Amino acid sequence: MATFAAAAPVERRLNAADGTSLFVMDWCLPDAKGGVVLMHGLGEHCGRYTHVARFFNECGWSVRAYDHRGHGRSGGPRGDIPDSEAMLRDAAIVISNFTDRFDGPPLLLGHSMGGLFAARFATAGMARLRGLILSSPALSVPLSGVQGMLLKALGAVAPGLGVPNGLQTRYLSHDPAVVAAYEKDPLVHSKISARLLTGMLEAGACARHHAAALKIPTLLLVAGDDHLVDASGSEVFYNRLSPGVGTMHRYADYYHEIFNEVGAARVFADLRDWLSQQETRVLKPEHAA
Repeated sequence: MATFAAAAPVERRLNAADGTSLFVMDWCLPDAKGGVVLMHGLGEHCGRYTHVARFFNECGWSVRAYDHRGHGRSGGPRGDIPDSEAMLRDAAIVISNFTDRFDGPPLLLGHSMGGLFAARFATAGMARLRGLILSSPALSVPLSGVQGMLLKALGAVAPGLGVPNGLQTRYLSHDPAVVAAYEKDPLVHSKISARLLTGMLEAGACARHHAAALKIPTLLLVAGDDHLVDASGSEVFYNRLSPGVGTMHRYADYYHEIFNEVGAARVFADLRDWLSQQETRVLKPEHAA
């Protein structure tokens, strides 16, 4: 695969359906093979994925990443959503706006919570997609009995209240510099509301249930020692995909942020191989003609 020069990022703003301002970053190439839209995880922001965007640029793909509502430089109360469909409506606007620049639909990549909503978006068929890439997706979010009771209580009296998400930052990566940078990042927050958590639980259940409806190439990149999400959700999702649709790589001993792990080169190599396969698959009909 030829290597391309990375593009300079361009910042822009889009408005969600309810007027919430969404912060967007584009890394666009003049003659890209296609586009990739990236959805980040809980509490973080799209700026943490600059190295991932540059990787796709080097592979010949333009990239759009954005901050979810309630995250980073986007508007909205931290860690909250107005209803369980808000993230999906936002994604539809961001993806549609980006797709207009290309001849075909983009790839959709989501990490953790972003992977969860990306999977839900794709299985719901809310937009045409060229493929789906899920990095340590939060397709299953484990809750103890006590946590379940707290969720029910908060949902009844203060559904939008942001409470600590309990994320154990030491399990983000084996690289201490990654953990330190995350903890010092002023755009990272530790909030989650009952509404957002409920939306995540509903999205996970729906995505797992409707996995067989996916007809686009789907790649799962799953941490083997993930303390932040229940990786069994990825197994269930993958096993329910139609034959020939899914590819799954499991990384034993890797923590949650596989693109930021000390062994991330292996993850990027697997992603590069999958991208090459998709390019070949797309080009075959033209070559046959």
